[in-house]
Amino acid sequence: MPNDWSGSRVDLHIDLDAAGGRRAGLEAALRAAIREGRLPAGTLLPSTRGLARDLGLSRGTVTAAYDQLVEEGHLTTRPGSGTTVAEVPQPAPVPARPAPAPPAPRHDLRPGLPDVSAFPSRAWLAATRRVLDRARPEVFGAGDPQGRIELRSALADYLGRTRGVLTTPDRIVITSGYYQGLGLLSGVLAAAGTGRAAVEDPGHNVFRAVVQRAGLTTVALPVDALGARVEALSRETGAVFLTPSHQYPTGVPLHPGRRRTLRGWARATGGLIVEDDYDGEYRYDRQPVGALQGIAPDRTVYCGTASKTLGPALRLAWMALPQHLVRPVVRAKQDADLYTETLGQLVLAELITTHAYDRHIRAARLRYRRRRELLLDRIAAVPGLDAHGVPAGLHTLLTLPPEGPTERRLLAGCAEHGLALRGLTELHHDPTGRPQGLLVGFAAPSERAYPAALDTLLAVLSSNSFQDRPAPGGNCETRPSRTRAAG
Repeated sequence: MPNDWSGSRVDLHIDLDAAGGRRAGLEAALRAAIREGRLPAGTLLPSTRGLARDLGLSRGTVTAAYDQLVEEGHLTTRPGSGTTVAEVPQPAPVPARPAPAPPAPRHDLRPGLPDVSAFPSRAWLAATRRVLDRARPEVFGAGDPQGRIELRSALADYLGRTRGVLTTPDRIVITSGYYQGLGLLSGVLAAAGTGRAAVEDPGHNVFRAVVQRAGLTTVALPVDALGARVEALSRETGAVFLTPSHQYPTGVPLHPGRRRTLRGWARATGGLIVEDDYDGEYRYDRQPVGALQGIAPDRTVYCGTASKTLGPALRLAWMALPQHLVRPVVRAKQDADLYTETLGQLVLAELITTHAYDRHIRAARLRYRRRRELLLDRIAAVPGLDAHGVPAGLHTLLTLPPEGPTERRLLAGCAEHGLALRGLTELHHDPTGRPQGLLVGFAAPSERAYPAALDTLLAVLSSNSFQDRPAPGGNCETRPSRTRAAG
């Protein structure tokens, strides 16, 4: 029965008939009194003998209850000083409600993103069911830090027949996205004594930062109409990070002569080539250019990802490594996060081996080719803009005339209209005096949303003052007279 007891000046409401017995009832009553402030911090509690007498309990019951609350931190006890209510840290103040995240753009023309609305859900679901139907129990245990052998085997075959990569399953490492793989590899190189690494200029500034954080000193490797100027590589440079099939952001492939020069540099100096084949599957006027790794497999790390073909949410990427780098990269992967999620690896392997992955890429290639052509048709009406690069990839670079509106002004205008894209300036090591431009992705919107996104882009461009001028030479493709390679 409830017992309102105050004989020892302690305001307790104790149910001595509580489930769990009298000791549990006393503990609950003391906790409640402390929590509600009826027993403030520092309050001296009655002795076990006195409280036991007043409540009609055994002294052992009270002693056990006190000991339990001391162990929980509610009470403190010192010999000769009795038992007191502990000082309980005040809870941190509830922070003000954080500012809401900025709304997602109404129109997404950012480069490097695929149309995730075209994710092959049915094929993925069917592959998942097949994988689960035959999965052994070990599939759901700890994974292999190098990646599932099923996916590594599928990739070795797929990359060989589609990208000309010369590798074997034992030389492939699966990572949780390209971002992670780049960081792991850069850390391994730094730990092995590689000090300087060349990176393309302009190039991907986020990935450049990853390389720098790993401990490598980056040096700018200029890019012109023939791709990265690899003849500028020095003997002191230990590695070079490139996008040779479709340079980011200019869109030009590395010239065959420069590929040979690069191979000669790697052989003569022992330098390492890191090939980011981020969108190598997408070429719209011919067969995709083969991977650079195929001409120097022992001096090249080939990097690929499912982010541009299926979607970035999968966090699946891979590296085909020279043999001497496999073990240190696997150790680094294990130290980072043990292993990449297993089920996704097995499902992707199933898509590849059943050729569902090839079918998805072929369909995407047709879809993105039409979108690129529509983009070039629309911007041809805007005088002064130059479109750069070969028919490939997921974006087009538009450079701006010096006498026209600035990149910052156009980006601000796009943002005001809910349109997301990217500027060129931030991709240079030193933007001073460099060309300004816009990187326009044509893959991210759904088929239904893409026309409206282009309408918005053209409205922003048309509302700014562009001066018509003769088109410079150096065209990379013949279709529009102003589509050329960027320097």
